[in-house]
Amino acid sequence: MKIYLASLIVGIVVGVIYSVVNVRSPAPPTWALVGLFGMLIGEQLIPFVKQHVFHTPPSAEQVVQQDSSQNNMQ
Repeated sequence: MKIYLASLIVGIVVGVIYSVVNVRSPAPPTWALVGLFGMLIGEQLIPFVKQHVFHTPPSAEQVVQQDSSQNNMQ
């Protein structure tokens, strides 16, 4: 979670600097970012539904990913 927060803060700072310098951001348009966000939600939706609605245990790959992401946060 720390990396997401740091990324958001750095993005905001860069956005403010671009605004002060009056430079157009090279980032994709807002509608494209919304589409990417939708893709991220869609990617996570099926495992979430399987685990929380049908109460199936997570796959071994998901457990390894969770363990590695928790180790990266520490």
